[in-house]
Amino acid sequence: MNIHEYQAKELLAKFGVAIPAGHAAMSVEEAVAAAKTLPGPLYVVKSQIHAGGRGKGKFKELPADAKGGVRLAFSLDEVESHARDMLGNTLVTIQTGEAGKQVNRLYITDGADIDKEYYLSLLVDRKSSRIAMIVSTEGGMDIETVAHDTPEKITTITIDPATGLTDADAKKASAALQLSGDLAAQTEDTVKKLYEAFVATDMEMCEINPLVQTKDGKILVLDAKVAFDGNALFRHPDIAALRDETEEDPAEVEASQYDLAYIKLDGNIGCMVNGAGLAMATMDIIKLNGEFPANFLDVGGGASKEKVTAAFKIILKDPAVKGILVNIFGGIMKCDIIADGIVAAAKEVNLSVPLVVRLEGTNVEQGKAILANSGLAIVPANDLGDAAAKIVAEVRKVA
Repeated sequence: MNIHEYQAKELLAKFGVAIPAGHAAMSVEEAVAAAKTLPGPLYVVKSQIHAGGRGKGKFKELPADAKGGVRLAFSLDEVESHARDMLGNTLVTIQTGEAGKQVNRLYITDGADIDKEYYLSLLVDRKSSRIAMIVSTEGGMDIETVAHDTPEKITTITIDPATGLTDADAKKASAALQLSGDLAAQTEDTVKKLYEAFVATDMEMCEINPLVQTKDGKILVLDAKVAFDGNALFRHPDIAALRDETEEDPAEVEASQYDLAYIKLDGNIGCMVNGAGLAMATMDIIKLNGEFPANFLDVGGGASKEKVTAAFKIILKDPAVKGILVNIFGGIMKCDIIADGIVAAAKEVNLSVPLVVRLEGTNVEQGKAILANSGLAIVPANDLGDAAAKIVAEVRKVA
C-alpha cells in the first residue's frame, strides 16, 4: 500500500527523523493558511499524487510552459496562485502515463537552503531476502538513471536481520555519501531512525530522494516515498487508515474487497487464472500468439462462487476487453466451482465477448459438464497453448 508524501513524512517524524515543517491542504484557502504557519519567506507547494516525477510533470489543463507539480513560492500570493493551478487539475508525470492523475491534495512546506543532495532508500531485497539500504551521492535525480549511467556511484548495504542495522552499517552509509564529522553523525542517526520505522511499520520500501545537507549544516529528509507490505496491514490499522482509494484504479479497489489479486493492463484479452505463476504464463502465451492481456487476475486457491462471479464482472467492466480466457488448473480450487461462477457471471452481465475456458484438475468433468449445459457460447480448450490460440482467433474474428 502506498501513501502520500506528507503522510510518509509525518510518520517518519514520529520516529525522530528530521523533516522540514509542513502541512497538508485540500483547498486553496487551506494552502494559504498552512503557509502562514511556516517561517517563510520561501515556501514549497507540492502536488500530492502516488507517482514520482512531479516536479518535471505537466498539467493537462495549463499552458505547455506552465511549471510542474512542485513549485517554489516567495510570498503568500504565490502560494495561492500555485495552489489554484494545481488543485483539481491533472498532473502527467513519467510514472502516471498519458492519463495523468488529478491533484486533490497539496503539501505546503518550509523552504530549505540546500547545499548538497543525496539519495537513500531502504527496501526488501528479494535476492538476499533481507532489508537492503541503497545510498548514493547523486540525489535529486532518477536513481534508475544513476544505476544505468554511473553504477559506481551507488552503494548497497545488506542488513543482517539477526543484528538489525548496526553502527557499522550506519557508518558505511555516511562514508558512501562522503560525509564526516557532525554531518556524518546526523546521517547515521537518520539512517537508524529510518530503519526503526521501516521494521516497526512493516514497510516494503522507504525512498528518500533527496536527503539534503543544508547550508547551515543540517541533514533533512526533503522528500519521502513509502510503501507498506499489504499482507501486514492487519497489524497496523492506523496505517491502513491512510489509504487513499482515489489514487487507485477503481477496479483494483473493488477486487481487493473480494480478496482478488487484480492489476489492470493495456491489452484486450481478459484473463482469469488461479495461481500467480500460471497467470504470468497465461499472459505470456497470449502475447506469444500476437495479442495482449488486459489484466492480471488470480482468483486464488479457495475462491467461492461469489468470488469468481465478482472476478468475472471486474474483468468485463474494462471496455478494452474484447475476449476472455479462463485458465484453471484445479487443485484446492475445484473446477465445478469455477464453472458455476463463470456461468452465473456470464448470465448476469449478459456476456457479449468471446469466452474460452481451459479447465483441468479436481472435478474437471463436472466443471466441463456445467459449461457445456449452460446454453452459453463457451469455447472449450484442451491445454494452455490451445486456449491462447483459440481466444486470439475468436477476438480477431469479431474485430
